Amino acid sequence: MKNKYFGTFFAELLGIKTNIMKRILLVLLLSTTFISCEDDSENLPAPYYSIEGKWTFENNNLNTMYLYEDGVRYTFYCTEGDCESLYNTYEAGDGNHIPGTNPYTFENDTLTVNLHFGNELVAPLTFECDGGKVYLDGPNPYYLYRLNSDCN
Repeated sequence: MKNKYFGTFFAELLGIKTNIMKRILLVLLLSTTFISCEDDSENLPAPYYSIEGKWTFENNNLNTMYLYEDGVRYTFYCTEGDCESLYNTYEAGDGNHIPGTNPYTFENDTLTVNLHFGNELVAPLTFECDGGKVYLDGPNPYYLYRLNSDCN
């Protein structure tokens, strides 16, 4: 008879422990489900845009293009004709730029251009239009538009 009671006691004890274990597993499963749930948005890093390339003012209204390449800013002018087509043919160091160049750095979203004779342009940049438009927030803020970007 002792075995019968012992068996019943052992079965009840296991039944209680099994129910407790099931409850603990259920709580853990539900908590990890709710903790690991994400909304539909993804936490992607912000895109990195470079200042390298050809830039003009809106609608080329100042007849000026800047070409930023390998730490050097080249300045090109166009006074008549199809300036955009002309600008597309220009390359860094091809002799079509105005005499003299300006060294520049672009670090931590800040553009620094050495304008020589103790002058420099320091401007935080904000890229827009998938990198085709940039806002230079300097002493006289303005926008530049990447050549051929469809952001004008």
